[in-house]
Amino acid sequence: MEAPPVTMMPVTGGTINMMEYLLQGSVLDQSLESLLHRLRGLCDNMEPETFLDHEMVFLLKGQQASPFVLRTRRSMDKPGTPWHLRYLGQPEMGDKNRHALVRNCVDIATSENLTDFLVEMGFRMDHEFVAKGHVFRKGIMKIVVYKIFRILISGSTDNTEPLSLSYLVELSVVAPAGQDMVSDDMRSFAEQLKPLVHLEKIDPKRLM
Repeated sequence: MEAPPVTMMPVTGGTINMMEYLLQGSVLDQSLESLLHRLRGLCDNMEPETFLDHEMVFLLKGQQASPFVLRTRRSMDKPGTPWHLRYLGQPEMGDKNRHALVRNCVDIATSENLTDFLVEMGFRMDHEFVAKGHVFRKGIMKIVVYKIFRILISGSTDNTEPLSLSYLVELSVVAPAGQDMVSDDMRSFAEQLKPLVHLEKIDPKRLM
C-alpha cells in the first residue's frame, strides 16, 4: 500500500490502455495542516474527500524472474462499496523530457470474494496495510495525502500502528497512452506546493 510507493485509493477505474502519470513526496506529521491548507486554496474541492482503506498485495510466482503482482483494496469507512483490483505495470523512467513517472494502470471494481478468487488462482498474499488520508482534485489531477499503518496481527485491521512519522503525498493523472503533456501540468502544480513538499519522479527500483 507499497511497502514501496504506489498510488493510493480511492481509485476511480481504468482500462487496459490507460497510463498513470505519477509524482511522489512526503511531509512530516507536524507540517500536514499547512499542506492541507495550501491544497484547499489550489484545488477544486476545498474540503477533501477522506478515505480509510485496507490493501492486500498478492503475488503469483512463475518461471519468470519477477512475480506477477496484483493489489486488492476495500473501503473500511464506506460499507457496501465494491472492492478494487489493481495492476500497475513497470514504470517507464527513460524519457528525461517527461516530468512524471509513467506506468500502465488497470483498475476494476469487483465483488467482496476477490481475495478467495485470487487464492484459488494460485496467488498468495505478500503483505497488507491500512491507508488513511485525504483526496483533493484539480481538473484531471488527483492529489492524495495519506498515512500508512502497519497491521500488527494478520487479518485484523483493528490492530495497527503508524509506519512512520510522515504522510505520503502523491500527484497522479490517469490518461490514455501518449498523453505525455499532462506531466507538464503536473510539474507546474507541484511547483506551487514547494517548499511544503517536493514532489518528484521516483524510480521504485532505487528503493529496493
